[in-house]
Amino acid sequence: MIDIYLCDDDASARRRIQAILEKKILMEEYDMQVVCSADSAGQLLRALGDRRQNIYILDVQLKDGQWDGFLLGRELRKRDPGGTLIYITSYGDLACRTFQYHLQAFDYIVKTPEQLEASIHCCLEALQDRLLLERTAPVQVYTIQTGTCLHHIPLDEILFFETAPRPHHVLLHTPDSRMDFLGSLNEIQASLGGRFFRSHRAYLVAFDKIRKIDRKRGILTVGGQECLLSRSAARKLPDEPSLPVPFRKSPTPFGK
Repeated sequence: MIDIYLCDDDASARRRIQAILEKKILMEEYDMQVVCSADSAGQLLRALGDRRQNIYILDVQLKDGQWDGFLLGRELRKRDPGGTLIYITSYGDLACRTFQYHLQAFDYIVKTPEQLEASIHCCLEALQDRLLLERTAPVQVYTIQTGTCLHHIPLDEILFFETAPRPHHVLLHTPDSRMDFLGSLNEIQASLGGRFFRSHRAYLVAFDKIRKIDRKRGILTVGGQECLLSRSAARKLPDEPSLPVPFRKSPTPFGK
């Protein structure tokens, strides 16, 4: 059962959001429950138990002394790094603001009478899809947002990440697609751990997708595509045959 924490200082809006959440969860039999409906950051933080990977639905314009929705989200990221942040807003795209606070918001619930219920339903459906994928797939997924769409890409399908021409944007490459999204290679590298290798300041590549190392040209071949390889990164790569565990998973040996 996944716990949902709701925080909104507007009592009327909070009650309506909670009612819509609970009705949708009941109707669809989702493995979720609203365990906290708070009117302040302090109330939510005091209610936070030992369980992690919770869902947090936070009002952006929270009026609570020093706290707003983004500062509360940053505190929750420290306490529950794997938690899911969802923001309640009366505005449009808030991706830039969440990026400034180093937050990865899963979705935004539009806080208007005509869109509130539909926004909550779409958000819960997307969450459920992600949960089902994580439970049935043998690998983890990486979630990105492009425009208003959420994409859950299995890590095993990702070849590499590359800095995009647009500032603060990243390109995610799979064998048959390329997606542009708001992000930072440093943050992606920190979140994905040792499965990916920083071959260059502009590239983060999947260890098990590397097929060829060309140290002379400073190039890695990753899933049929070429990525830059810096001299400092090249020194961290082993020579055959003493390859580290991530490389041994590759079905194709490195070429010359």
